[in-house]
Amino acid sequence: MDYAFYIAAAAALAATLRAITASHAVHALLYFIVSLLAVAVIFLLLGAHFAAALEVIVYAGAIMVLFIFVVMMLNPGPRSVQRERHWLRPRIWAGPAVLAAVLAAELVYFAATGAGRSAGAGQVEPAEVGLALFGPYLLGVEMASVVLLAGLVGAYHLGWHLGRRPGGRETGEGEA
Repeated sequence: MDYAFYIAAAAALAATLRAITASHAVHALLYFIVSLLAVAVIFLLLGAHFAAALEVIVYAGAIMVLFIFVVMMLNPGPRSVQRERHWLRPRIWAGPAVLAAVLAAELVYFAATGAGRSAGAGQVEPAEVGLALFGPYLLGVEMASVVLLAGLVGAYHLGWHLGRRPGGRETGEGEA
């Protein structure tokens, strides 16, 4: 059980390091998805099945799709297709594929042998998570929501001002 945790942690660290140091946004997104999946495996190994499911559904699913849409929207134009083909060569998929294969092999092994079941104090129900978040940790949850709202307003503000610059693409002038 301990070695499985360390394997998943090493995969998470390697993927996160590559996500930070990647020179292209698409490469960083691929590694970031693997990093989030590795964290979900760690949650699963610790017996937090609900947290693992949320990690996959909310972060690796919904938020990463949003990031990919933003990257696609920020690369309009005819040159972007050639640039994306260059960014997504099969060689680029090797690193994320190897790390994801390690995590998948780890999950298959533990699912087949039944080892690594509920290493934590027990299974945590969604109601307990809600009571904890909106009980003693209410201030932290509300502070996180204010920080996220500030980031959203800041991104909107920056995007609005960049679009209104001379030569910006707000009105679509000059497009055929």
